[in-house]
Formats: sequence, structure tokens, C-alpha cells
Amino acid sequence: MSEKKLSTKVAKIFEANDGIFRLSPTWVPRAFLIPGRRLKLASEDIYALGVHRGGISERWFASTTRTDNGPDTPDDEGLSYIVDGKEKITLKDAIESEGKLILGEEIMKEYNGWNVYAKFFDNMEPIPLHLHIEEKFAKRIGQEGKPESYYFPPQLNYLGNNFPFTFFGLEPGTTREDIRKCLEKWDSGDNGILDFSKAYRLKPGTGWLLPGGILHAPGSFVTFEVQVAAAVYSMYQSMVNGRPVSKELLLKDVPLDKKDDYDYLLDMINWDLNLNPEFKKHHYLEPVPVADTIDEGFEDKWVVYGKIDDEDMFSAKELTVLPGKSANIKDKGAYGLIVVQGSGKIGKLPVESATMIRYGDMTRDELFVSAPAAKKGVNFQNTGCEPLVTLRYFGPGSQDLAR
Repeated sequence: MSEKKLSTKVAKIFEANDGIFRLSPTWVPRAFLIPGRRLKLASEDIYALGVHRGGISERWFASTTRTDNGPDTPDDEGLSYIVDGKEKITLKDAIESEGKLILGEEIMKEYNGWNVYAKFFDNMEPIPLHLHIEEKFAKRIGQEGKPESYYFPPQLNYLGNNFPFTFFGLEPGTTREDIRKCLEKWDSGDNGILDFSKAYRLKPGTGWLLPGGILHAPGSFVTFEVQVAAAVYSMYQSMVNGRPVSKELLLKDVPLDKKDDYDYLLDMINWDLNLNPEFKKHHYLEPVPVADTIDEGFEDKWVVYGKIDDEDMFSAKELTVLPGKSANIKDKGAYGLIVVQGSGKIGKLPVESATMIRYGDMTRDELFVSAPAAKKGVNFQNTGCEPLVTLRYFGPGSQDLAR
């Protein structure tokens, strides 16, 4: 499609829906994880991409980021598609063509696109202890650093699965030599690194904010993860639940000349953050109401908030609108949105939470709201008999609260 034709189509959809786009589901498999089966994807489609690719354990939202998922990965895996009738356009192409219209001139000038994305990840078992690489190390391999955040939606966490606890950080007193010994015995079975970490019980309706460089092993809750659009990580645990973890996953984002350098791997750990004896105080999140609006029939809450290195990189809100009620919601910037409960209308578009989704089918539970629409105000109307609950996540500069 020519650039001119693409621009015209994007502008036409934008105008028809007052700056709101409907998105189709984006599914991602993981070969080294066991799916938790709570993402409403039909059971017969969990391995729709083939057993060799792994089961589908993630759904990505408003994503302009491709997955880093091995040599068999399709070129568009991880990318969200705008759908309007028979038209399908990746959100990535739409923003590259009409970014100023969709995100605003300021965001395009500063970030040249939508530099965040969100996903549900859903696993039967915990993920191996790993870290996401900080900016200073990521730049050495031509990548961006990856801070991230977690929120545990009550609507999807009706089961905790096998391990509803997450390991974060390192116990005070842990030394570089302790972790070096774990890495040195990678090929001898369980390297014992969890002996030096601490598990926290997960609680629906709460979350965590996590800068890069922090070791963590997410538990088996369905997690709404909001993050910078990067995919750099290193696994530090050699075996999880009796299954070996390839050492390649420890070294995949390490410079070629540092792959045998244990000191470099130890340097990638942010020791100050990991050893903080008040770790929970600095990273745990409870919801914060935007305003006292319950008597008006709705409640909007910050569920992901706070700054990383003094920068507002991303955030998220949970909006609940009671049956028969509506709310006009203004925000500072564009956002991706997923409906997790109920039905109604958002702007001109009917929405409803999915019950069961076949792979490849279209749903009415995901939208992308442009910056002009968000700033003008979007009407959320509950036309059903249960609460309409949506999660919406934002890029940089959209918070209006301090922490």
C-alpha cells in the first residue's frame, strides 16, 4: 500500500470513529512456558501456532513492537492491527504514517512513535528468575532498556494456578560471590539462585513497578504488564519446576565479547535496588482513585503509576462504570484499552468483554484511543447488567499524580 493511500485510510478511520480505533487480538506463544489457560482463548487453539513454537500464554495490546521469539517468528508477530470492516492496518504502520494525528506532535518529536506496549501474560507455573537490562547495558547491544510494571486484574485471577507468588530482588547480605557460584554451576542442575531471593504473595487488584536491573521471577497470576517497548532480558535461574533453562537465555543480550565474563553478568544486576531491605515499600502499588466519583456511578483508579529515574515512562488506570451509568473521561495522552468485564459503548463503538475467543477471530474488547480524543474526553457508557471494567495504559508524560 502506498504511503498516500495508507495515510488516507488511517485519516478516514480516525474521522469516522472520532479518533478511536478498534484492534484485533494479538496472540504470542512462548516455547519455554506452560500456558495458564485464563486468557479466554479456546483450549483447542492454545497450540494454534504449533507445538514447536510453544503454547499461547500472552496477549499483547496496542503494540507496535515485534516479538523476539526465535527464528521461526512471523514478521508481524506481536504487532496490533487496526480493523475497520474489511480493512486491516498495523498500528505501527498507522502511527508511522499519521503519528502527529494519532499521538500528537510533542510525542512524535520526542519518541518518534508509540514506545510502550502492554500485555496479559498467563502461565501455569512461575517464570525463571531474570532481569530486564538497564539502559546503560542495553545501549551496548544497540537496544533500549526495559523497565516494566505489573497489575493483577481480579476478573482474570479466579485461579492462582501453581505458584501465585513472585520472587523479587535479593536478600540483604547476598554477595557477588554468592551469585557467581550460582552462575558457575549452571549446567549442574538447579543453580540455587532462589535461595538468595524473597517471594511475595500476589494479591488481585494490586501491582508492582520495576526498573531494569532487578531480578524477579513472576508467579502464576494473570498479569497486566505495562512496559517500555523493548525485549532485553537475561535469565539467571538454570532450572524451574524441574525443567532446564537454556543458558542461551542468560546470554542472549550480552555482547559477544562478554559471554564468558561472569563479572559482566554480575554488573548487570543493580545491587542497590536488589538488596534494598525496604524493597516492597519502594515498588509495591495499591490502587489510587483519581477522584471521589462513586456517587456518580463510576470510579477511575490509577493501578500503575510512579516514575523511573525521575521520568514518567508509562502508567495505567482501571475504570469501572456501573450498570445504566456513563462517564466522560479525559486523559493527558493516547492509550490502549482492554475491556475485562461487562459491555457498553466507548465513544461510538460498542464493546464487550469476550467469553471465549477462537484464534484468528475478531473481538469487541480492545481499542486504541488517540491523543486528541483522550484530551477532548471519551464517553464510557454501560449498557449491560454488570459493571463495565476497562484497563487503559498510557505512554510517557500522562500521569497527573506524584509518588
